[in-house]
Amino acid sequence: MTKTTNSSTHSSKKSLIIFDLDGTLIDSVPDLAAAVDATLTALNAPTAGVDHVRTWVGNGSLKLVERALVWAGLPLTELETAHKIFLQKYAHCHDKTVEYAGVSEGLERLAKQGFRLAICTNKPVQFLPEILKNMGWTDTFACVIGGDSLSVKKPDPAPLHHICQTLGVENTHAVMVGDSENDILAGKNAGMTTLALSYGYNYDKPISDSRPDAVFDEFGALVDFILGHFA
Repeated sequence: MTKTTNSSTHSSKKSLIIFDLDGTLIDSVPDLAAAVDATLTALNAPTAGVDHVRTWVGNGSLKLVERALVWAGLPLTELETAHKIFLQKYAHCHDKTVEYAGVSEGLERLAKQGFRLAICTNKPVQFLPEILKNMGWTDTFACVIGGDSLSVKKPDPAPLHHICQTLGVENTHAVMVGDSENDILAGKNAGMTTLALSYGYNYDKPISDSRPDAVFDEFGALVDFILGHFA
């Protein structure tokens, strides 16, 4: 386990932990890649595979499909049609999505210590209930925001402001946890402590480049840090 902590991190009481979803709590790339490849096949283009798709995730489904079209050399005039195909395909591609090691246990530990938990993801909200149900997390989160829940998405801080306002929590009493620069930028712009996980999807760039307050290689180590510093 590796952890790097910036000098801006300090012990203080927090009450709300906001998590990104894909690349932070769950590994969804196998299913996303299956839906992307099915979309490309429907457009008579070559399939991309998991390794390519892993570097395209993080800005919502429309941007994911746009990156696939650019990779395949297809005109972006096909984007609207391709995105509709992708949404249809992905609706049936959730079987290979799994939680990262220790996530359910870690979420339970945080909840038992009195932390409220929320999700802020750029994934379309229509897919969230089934995924949360499959993970056994239907009742785990006090607020869940998808990429199309509001008019903007991460890295804009508005979704994080919305979660705090909905739950009646000051931004400074919240922590943003994610795996990509979108998560860290959103958290910083919202005035929150930002914690990062190194195992997710960040466009093949080290998450430490985004200067979160701390970086962890394992979810359990992240939870230990939160309980040791913010409980």
